[in-house]
Amino acid sequence: MDTFARAQSLSRYGRLGLGSANAGNLFTPMSDEDAHALFKAAWDAGVRHFDTAPHYGLGLAEKRLGEFLRTKPRQEFHLSTKVGRILVPNEEFAGEPDPFGHFAVPATLRRVADYSEQGVRRSLEDSLERMGLDRVDTVYVHDPEQHGAENTRPFLESAVPAVRALRDEGVVDRVGVGTGSVEAARMAVAIGGIDVIMLAGRYTLLEQPAHPDLLEECRAAGVGIVNTAQFNSGLLATPEPSRASHYEYADVPEDKFQRARRLAAVCREHGTELPTAALQFGLRHPQVVAVVAGAADADQARETIARIHEPVPESLWAALREEGLIP
Repeated sequence: MDTFARAQSLSRYGRLGLGSANAGNLFTPMSDEDAHALFKAAWDAGVRHFDTAPHYGLGLAEKRLGEFLRTKPRQEFHLSTKVGRILVPNEEFAGEPDPFGHFAVPATLRRVADYSEQGVRRSLEDSLERMGLDRVDTVYVHDPEQHGAENTRPFLESAVPAVRALRDEGVVDRVGVGTGSVEAARMAVAIGGIDVIMLAGRYTLLEQPAHPDLLEECRAAGVGIVNTAQFNSGLLATPEPSRASHYEYADVPEDKFQRARRLAAVCREHGTELPTAALQFGLRHPQVVAVVAGAADADQARETIARIHEPVPESLWAALREEGLIP
């Protein structure tokens, strides 16, 4: 099977996957029961593509997702996790919260960046133990750009061959890189041998810095894209953008807020709500094999899944192109 065929095979699990960061207490705590209800709502609505990472709540998301998926037939779902951050005991823990800030969990563990072959293998083994599963289908090198610009290329040059080896040994079916950086994604494609980029927030209705260079390089290399963060951390998640929402997990800059308001207005003119257009835009490029979105609760999961199936008029995309809002 060639590289793009491996990426395209993700489509058998549907166009929409569920990200599990919220089950790692992203921004606000979630109970085990509410996490289970979230996953159940997605499953009952037909979602069979699930993504997680050690980073999400210091392993909490992996534990909760694994507990749910252990009750399901293994051949019926696709599961991905990520490598690059190993979780180790925090020997100085004194009741403080996770210093990363986005996850409402106690800092009983700490993250250690390790993109070596040994670190990649240990990370995957630890993830499987937390989830109580014997395998994942896809493994991504996670956020290599977040440890200093000088480390991005060395981390990729170490970790990409390590995950390729896992695929070649039959441990996983697909390998890739998960990043919110166009530059890191281009480096990964140039290194070669990956099947898919999980691209966070860089080809969305709000902004498209991946166009055209990264998209063309992925096409030439046969690399698929799993598009994620289609709401840009929340700014596009409601029909009318709110200043209280997030952009890149932080406060919304004024220029992004005004652009989101204009997008919402054009969507309304064409009978479409902003979150629906945001989700479906992410699927419109031929290199995109799936979109992964998070949800804060079961109701939001059901709403997101419904939006992926709503009809969107071609006139909307034409109007957005006319205004220069999308390429």
